[in-house]
Parts: sequence; structure tokens; C-alpha cells
Amino acid sequence: MSSEEPTPQKDPFDPSRARAEERVKRVLSRAPFMSPGCGDVKLTCTARDGFSVSVNVDRDVLASKSRFFEEKKSWCVEICECDDVEVYLECLVLMYCQDGQDFRNKIVGEGVDKILGLLKVCDALKFDDGISSCLKYLEAVPWSEGEEERVIMNLNELHLPNDHEVLERVALEASTSSRIDDIFLRLFTGVLQAKDEKARREMKSLISRLLREDNSTPGYNDGYNKLEISKETLYTICHRCVTSLILCLSEATSGDENRGMMSEIAREADNLEWVVDILIEKRICEDFVKLWADQNELAMLHLRVPVMYRHKISRITAQLCIAIGRGNALVPKETRVALLSTWLEALYDDFGWMKRGSRTGDRRLIEDGLCQIILTLPLSQQQTFLMSWFDRFLEKGDDCPNIQRAFEIWWRRAFVRQPVVEPQLQITVCDYPS
Repeated sequence: MSSEEPTPQKDPFDPSRARAEERVKRVLSRAPFMSPGCGDVKLTCTARDGFSVSVNVDRDVLASKSRFFEEKKSWCVEICECDDVEVYLECLVLMYCQDGQDFRNKIVGEGVDKILGLLKVCDALKFDDGISSCLKYLEAVPWSEGEEERVIMNLNELHLPNDHEVLERVALEASTSSRIDDIFLRLFTGVLQAKDEKARREMKSLISRLLREDNSTPGYNDGYNKLEISKETLYTICHRCVTSLILCLSEATSGDENRGMMSEIAREADNLEWVVDILIEKRICEDFVKLWADQNELAMLHLRVPVMYRHKISRITAQLCIAIGRGNALVPKETRVALLSTWLEALYDDFGWMKRGSRTGDRRLIEDGLCQIILTLPLSQQQTFLMSWFDRFLEKGDDCPNIQRAFEIWWRRAFVRQPVVEPQLQITVCDYPS
């Protein structure tokens, strides 16, 4: 009876292991400790997956550079569960550098992620010169946004004593952060007073996008100390814009029509519309609704300016009506009534011009906002505003907002579905003769 010897089973080919072995081979090809007969300590680096590399290194060299190796008295050292054997071996190679400059020359051109890997190993091996050189490298090279996040995350995990120069790129000192409102105020003032119209539009768009970016991206600011513009600063800007608008209207209506001043009215209104949009985005526009509702002088001046220049002022009223109609601004009933009483007729007058420069969707937003804000009022006041609109719509047609939906709902509330108020049950206490 013959027997055959079993064929040895080969381990399945692992591409990731093969790449790791190739990288290790490349590192060791330039390692100064790979010369025959060099080294008096056997060092073994073992990865989490069992991949292992052993090399002979010089005890005196490593002990002079690393407190980790200085503490090791054995002639055989093993580092287990390495995240990346290649990086550990590269760190050993760098310990043979003559000085920090030699170290930095050897890592010039490496990516930020590679340096972060080296930094973690230098910290694990207590290789102070390596830590210092990696930090200096990170301080000097540019980072992408993704790399910036990883630099901050890694440095926060490592808690290195000398990382402040690297973090200065992204972190304000406490004394500087207290002046954040001054910075915002300077930026806003620069935009509002810009001489170049194209540049003004571009910077308005940029600042608006940056202010809303952190709110719209989930997790965007996780782990960061968020610095925001204060409500007080935004309202300081609002009051300045309103004052500038009143001055422009007063000057424009005080004599002959001045086309330059008329154009300035449109610009000031556009500035205010931009700031109000930021207030709405941040859900802090309630105080401005009250401020705008109280602008009786401005509303009177508005009537005396040609509609082609003044209609942008009515866009501010439309903004507020849309915000209130969507529930993004919660203001008292008295303020809602005052807003419509002061500005609704002006909006009706300007609507024809407003819709010329806007899309159909913008018109629908304005009409929906008006419907919603009117329907939040007591029924008697709904009737007052909607009967006035009814007459205006018959006169102006498409040049008047179409708020038929609000009219229909008011009609049903008033004449079709009047709730029946049940008389309240009254309890009378009386004494019965015993």
C-alpha cells in the first residue's frame, strides 16, 4: 500500500501584505544599520496582523536619541502591535541623523499624513528631536482642509508640549478672540461702503456663505471652539443701514431728482436686505421686525421716490413677511399688525417692479408669506387687510400680489366654519334644608 506525502498548502496571496513588505524593503535599503556586522541589539517590530521584521541596531545610537530605548536594558527588544511597521523602521533610520537639520532634509517632500504618522511614532518612542523636527515641518508646509482637520485631531490626541506654533495657524489666543466682533464689524463695514460694485457683490456672497456654512454642514464644528458674530454687532450694522437709508431718502426728496442719489437708495436698500437675510438665517430677526414696523418716517419718504429706485426697500418688508410666515421669526401680534400697517401698501405699490427683476418662485414666496402673516392675525384684522387687498387687486391685477388663498381661508373662517362657542357650565352652590 503506497502513501503519498501531503502537498504543503501555500498561504493565500495578500496584496496589502505584499505592499507592506515592499515598503519595508524600500526603507531598509537605505538604513545605516543594515551593514553586515552592524548593531548589538536585536529589535523586532510586529504589526497587529502578525507581520514582523527584525533588525540589528546600535544600542548607543538609539539610547542617545530615544528615552524609550534608553530605558531598555535587554539586548533583545520587541515592539508589538505596531500600527505601521514601515513608519517605526523609518523612525529608527531617522534616529541615525546627525542633527535636526539632517532629519528635516530627509523628510522634505513628504506628505502631511506621512509626517503625522512619524510624529506619533516619535512620541511613542520618546524621540524628542524627531518630535521637534516633525512639528517644525508641519508648521512650515501648507495643508489642505482635510489635512488641517487631521493635524488638529492628532495634536489634540498627543498633547505635545511644543505644538503651539503649529496650532497658531488655526487657533486664536484668548485675548484675540475677544475682538472677534471688531473683525466682523470691519468686514461688514468694508462691504457696505465698497466702491467697486462687482467686488461688493462677491464679498457679500462670500461672507453669507461662510456664516451659514457651519450651520448647514452636520458635524462641521464638532470639537471646535466656534466664534460667532454677536447679535449686538449685527444690530449695530442694521441701525447704521437704516440711518443711511433715511438720509439718502431725505436728500433725494428735498429737491430736484438726483439720479446719483436715487441709485444710492437702491444700494443702501440692498445692503440692508443682505444684513436682514443674515438675521433671519441666524433666527434673531424679531427685534428688527419691530424696528422696521416703527419706520413711519421712512415709509412716508418712500412714497416720494420713483418706484424704479425704491422698490428694493419693499423687498425688506417681503423678507420679513416670508420669515414670519414660515415661523422663522416669532413676533407679537401687535408687531405683525404694525408691520403690515406701515409697509403693506408700499409693497403693493412696488410689487410690479419687484417681480420684474425676480423669478416666478420669488413672487410665490412673497405671496405665500403675505398669506401666512395675515392669517396669523385676529379675524377682524384679517378682514381689514384682505378687503383692502381685494380692492387693490381689482385695480392693479398682476401688479398686485395674488393672496387669494388667504382670502378664501378668511372667508371660510368668517362665514362657513364659525366655531360654535359652547356656554360655559356654571356651578351654583346652594343650601338645601336638612
